[in-house]
Amino acid sequence: MKKQYIYSLLCFLFFLGNINAQQTPAKKQTTAYTIEGATAHLGNGEVIENSLIMFDNGKITFVGSAMMRIARIGTIINAKGKHIYPGFIAANASLGLVEIDAVRATDDEDEVGSMLPHIRSLIAYNAESKVVESMRPNGVFMGQITPRGGTISGTSSIMQFDAWNWEDAAIKKDDAIHINWPNSLTRGRWWLGEDPALKTDKNYSKKVDKIKSFFSDAKRFLANSATTENLPFKATKGLFNGSQKIFIHVNGEKEITDAIKSFKSLGIKNIVLVHAKGAENVADLLIKNNISVIIERSHRIPNGEDDDYDLSYKNAKVLIDKGITVGLGMEGQMERMNTRNLPFYAGTYAAFGIGKEEALKMITGNNAKILGIDNFVGTLEVGKDATLFISEGDALDMRGNILTDGFIQGRKISLETHQTKLWKRYSNKYKTK
Repeated sequence: MKKQYIYSLLCFLFFLGNINAQQTPAKKQTTAYTIEGATAHLGNGEVIENSLIMFDNGKITFVGSAMMRIARIGTIINAKGKHIYPGFIAANASLGLVEIDAVRATDDEDEVGSMLPHIRSLIAYNAESKVVESMRPNGVFMGQITPRGGTISGTSSIMQFDAWNWEDAAIKKDDAIHINWPNSLTRGRWWLGEDPALKTDKNYSKKVDKIKSFFSDAKRFLANSATTENLPFKATKGLFNGSQKIFIHVNGEKEITDAIKSFKSLGIKNIVLVHAKGAENVADLLIKNNISVIIERSHRIPNGEDDDYDLSYKNAKVLIDKGITVGLGMEGQMERMNTRNLPFYAGTYAAFGIGKEEALKMITGNNAKILGIDNFVGTLEVGKDATLFISEGDALDMRGNILTDGFIQGRKISLETHQTKLWKRYSNKYKTK
């Protein structure tokens, strides 16, 4: 009897723990909404003062001025004095792949091996992640979930951040394959007494040849309709038929040029550059081949000794002035926790030359276009998903980014997380009675 009691108690505690850990995604939209009076930032550079936004069945049905004589539908939200934005999109993020860096069992961002196009971030994505949950209060509602490591890291997928599981979360499966292009320069290993100064990497050509050889072999394998199984080669099929993009993580003028020419020679045309330091110096090559760039967050120090001290802040302007389509991604130290600051990184780029609406495009319309999902998200337009939010102020400024309402595919989502609960709890700790 005692054993049965203990067993029942353990089962109850386990069940209770799961309830507390599980997010509760919003139910499918059943009532129409009208948002009236807000300043609407459409995500394509346009702004509508005193706007009227209506949506039903998960889709936007009207975008215009509140001065127009048109029947309002469903639940009416008076948003006068507030701002409305499309849901922000984080490109090149690893959200949901790692929960606790120090706990190996929760780390699925990297697999053993170097040529891994068949590794899919999709099935490793944890929709119940508390890190993912914490993105929503800042308006980050979607992300391109990207594996890390190796030469070919794997295949990314695009997820929305209010779901029970990865099947529900996926809004575009296997959108791109990610590759880390080698650097033509290297530093000596100072701990072995070598000169730490930059020097030419004698193995650069071999590393490039290895990449080209892999994709050449994959192309021949696919052309021959081989009956044998080769998962890495089969995973590259979308690159050759144009249904997938290749995201090349690369820095340096020489490296960018080599990477583009190498993949173009293989017949791979849908190319996006990630990081791409020095891209402004080969802008003509990028524009000629319709290549966009996903840059890094602005809050970082410059990489090069001769870089301008504020290059990290004005990098977006440098590229945009050259005519390059620019999006904003996340990678680097503490990237998962810092992804919630995506709008504030865009805000810094706005302050250094491009303006707020152009900066907004980097995390809405531009990112949607680069990721190939601009036909249904990224901007506030009739027919697109009602993935949007209302903020009390400027969403690119941490002082104004205070969400009052959020919607993903028309579903009114919860903006509560374990962090907001703790904030409310401790914000009252020292208040006088």
